[in-house]
Amino acid sequence: MATADEVGGGGAGVGAGDQVRRAKTAALFLAAVALPCLVLYRAAVSPAGLFLRPAALPAPPRGDVDPVNSEDARLERVLRAAAMANNTVILTTLNSAWAEPGSVVDVFLESFRIGDDTRWLLDHLVMVSLDLTAHRRCLQIHRHCFALTTDDGFDFSGEKNFMTDGYLKMMWRRIDFLGHVLAKGYSFIFTDTDIVWFRNPLPHLHHDGDFQIACDHFTGDPDDLSNSPNGGFAYVRSTSATAAFYRYWYAARERHPGLHDQDVLNLIKRDAYVARLGVRIRFLSTDLFAGLCEHGRNLSTVCTMHANCCVGLRRKVDDLGLMLQDWRRFMATPGSDRHSVTWSVPRNCSLEPTLAVVCTMDEMVDSNK
Repeated sequence: MATADEVGGGGAGVGAGDQVRRAKTAALFLAAVALPCLVLYRAAVSPAGLFLRPAALPAPPRGDVDPVNSEDARLERVLRAAAMANNTVILTTLNSAWAEPGSVVDVFLESFRIGDDTRWLLDHLVMVSLDLTAHRRCLQIHRHCFALTTDDGFDFSGEKNFMTDGYLKMMWRRIDFLGHVLAKGYSFIFTDTDIVWFRNPLPHLHHDGDFQIACDHFTGDPDDLSNSPNGGFAYVRSTSATAAFYRYWYAARERHPGLHDQDVLNLIKRDAYVARLGVRIRFLSTDLFAGLCEHGRNLSTVCTMHANCCVGLRRKVDDLGLMLQDWRRFMATPGSDRHSVTWSVPRNCSLEPTLAVVCTMDEMVDSNK
């Protein structure tokens, strides 16, 4: 017969077991409630889908910036690695739509490989990625890649049609970035990725130009401010004046909302402030720096060819591919007969409808007088 102490001891043991079971049950209940809440939370903060990283590259919170790995420090490392002896770099921007295999970027890089004295320029080319997918592709195909963050987390990943809100944001982010490069002491050639390079352009730039830009339409005079500039190709020498010019240009977007960088440039190029800065502006001939908007009749002098005056990614890719075919045909032709090789473009990009509506900002202002 059990003693009172043994009964008490046995009773105490049973109570402890019940408490353990109740504790386990409570823990399982909390886990069952917490896990769905965690999933819902992650879905709420990741609108693109559960546990997916956003396509954009948002800037980190200011308090969490590591000086060694900050955007400015990363940019400095990439620019220093890519710079020529005179601190000049070649820059292009890339989003996921243009970075897909077989898309614009592959044609762009191939042109450097088959051009005349252009392959070595790839060592000085920095591809500036505007979204995560583009940056990953850049790391696969090129040496110098820089991931540009966006302060507002705006997604630049998809195709941006001309003059849409996404297009405008992307163009102005580019101007802001280029001004920062100048302020860091680096001169640059900026090139759109839908430009093919056939000859080294450096010998054909004006020796006395601080800001040199390609044209949709070239009047024949590189000093004529009536030229219609195209921001897809530009050489800018790093000086305090050009850095200030880019800051002024970027700030002018607020005075002219809804316009892209080229139209705003047309509006400010005669401003008194620009004249006081002393920036020497030169416009580049479309015989050398050509585009579908305007180009020479043959390939004997062309340095670069731009798929401008063309809307639609597929059309651009197709006509850019034809440009490479034209160049290969030109190079395979005996020297004495090369003058007869002409462009087969535009084919998919039709000039006629586009040119019917294209006019410079100067013409628009004149028509309203």
